[in-house]
Amino acid sequence: MPITAREIEQLLRDAFPQGQVKVEGDDGAHFAAQVIDESFRGMNRVQQQRAVYAALKGKMDGSHGELHALALTTKAPD
Repeated sequence: MPITAREIEQLLRDAFPQGQVKVEGDDGAHFAAQVIDESFRGMNRVQQQRAVYAALKGKMDGSHGELHALALTTKAPD
């Protein structure tokens, strides 16, 4: 069963409860997410994206993952 933008957004909100989270996409496979969270302060972009992938709890793992593609924008608040 394909994953929905709402499910992805909930996983990210659970992991980053104080953050700003926005997820777009409606084809069940390709999504874009923006996560702005204080926990990213001092992290480089790779570290930030790893934190987001960890929050997705394996949904992108391997060729059988529920989530095929996710374009990420991550940063600490201005």
